[in-house]
Amino acid sequence: QVQLVESGGGLVQAGDSLRLSCAASGRTSSSFDMGWFRQAPGNRREFVATISKSGASTVYADSVKGRFTISRINAKNTVYLQMNSLKPEDTAVYYCAARIVPGTFDYWGQGTQVTVSS
Repeated sequence: QVQLVESGGGLVQAGDSLRLSCAASGRTSSSFDMGWFRQAPGNRREFVATISKSGASTVYADSVKGRFTISRINAKNTVYLQMNSLKPEDTAVYYCAARIVPGTFDYWGQGTQVTVSS
């Protein structure tokens, strides 16, 4: 079993930055790929970014490419999402997720709210 706890959300203005953190427990984080997803009110949850077990490989949604950076420190069992040049359309609940094998993410955090005002 893996537990994921997100933190770092908040209310910011357009153009500001935020860094989200996701702390994993229950299993060594280097055992799984990690990802960030988000869900805005009335919308389906959407993919934001993923990072491989070693951190060597990352993938981003087109909507955040060049503005967001996913990273991880396995020694701290933590994954981060650095969000720069935030836009109002980035407003959503952001979720951290983990998967042991390629495919569906098996474990999810409770989410952290990010609100970007114009």
